[in-house]
Amino acid sequence: MQYGGPDGELGASLRYLSQRFSMPYPELKGLLTDIGTEELGHLEMVGTIVHQLTRNLSEEQIKAAGFDSYFVDHTTGVFPQFASGTPWTAATMQVTGDTIADLTEDLAAEQKARVTYDNILRLSDDPDVSDVIRFLRAREIVHFQRFGEGLRLAKERMNQKNVYFTNPSFE
Repeated sequence: MQYGGPDGELGASLRYLSQRFSMPYPELKGLLTDIGTEELGHLEMVGTIVHQLTRNLSEEQIKAAGFDSYFVDHTTGVFPQFASGTPWTAATMQVTGDTIADLTEDLAAEQKARVTYDNILRLSDDPDVSDVIRFLRAREIVHFQRFGEGLRLAKERMNQKNVYFTNPSFE
């Protein structure tokens, strides 16, 4: 589930909003802030879909869908967990403080989220749900592209020659 799954919106938003603190360049701080904030909006969208799909289920539908274990713990509340039922944990995300490592992690995270949305689309037979999932999938692609641009910027900046000016009065 993209709400709290290993490649879901909760982890993405917290990853990016946490990584921004150690980014050395204002453009990268802004990039992570923008995308992290957008991911919070995606979290709301996914939570809304889950709520709308489950709020009026009958006991028979709950059992037939294999939703009974979840229902016992959470009724139809939206809880951050993987599709397998494992609760979300911060251990599924990474923040290293290293510019290149974090941006590379972000590129991989966006691709894994895209794959998850692809898999949801394969299983969805609800056109309203599929439309939202296609939108979210498209945003993962845009985020991947933006993180690629951010990584290129970071590498260019890191490869710039450091120039030190001396003060003639100290000579």
